[in-house]
Amino acid sequence: MAWIYLIAAGLLECGWAIGIKYTEGFTKLVPSILTIAAMVISIWMLSMAMKTIPVGTAYAVWTGIGSVGVVVLGIILFGESRETIRLLCLLLIVAGIVGLKLVSPT
Repeated sequence: MAWIYLIAAGLLECGWAIGIKYTEGFTKLVPSILTIAAMVISIWMLSMAMKTIPVGTAYAVWTGIGSVGVVVLGIILFGESRETIRLLCLLLIVAGIVGLKLVSPT
């Protein structure tokens, strides 16, 4: 269950990171409320995952999911760069996440 919490927390991190762009400096009410809600739930889910997953692993996976997700969403939503080296770097992050999962004691 801890890994489900952690993956969901990482996906919510993607949501709030992208949401920040839509808040326009937290001047738009609805995007701001949704973004703050995603932040709170994401951090709560991360804390639940950390009950059994080591803190270093949990935090690295959480930020890794968020990083990869936000880059992919940036490409899809905002037309950000799709350079090969950028995509290869994303694959390195994914490899790190998978590696941490494989060596995690939980």
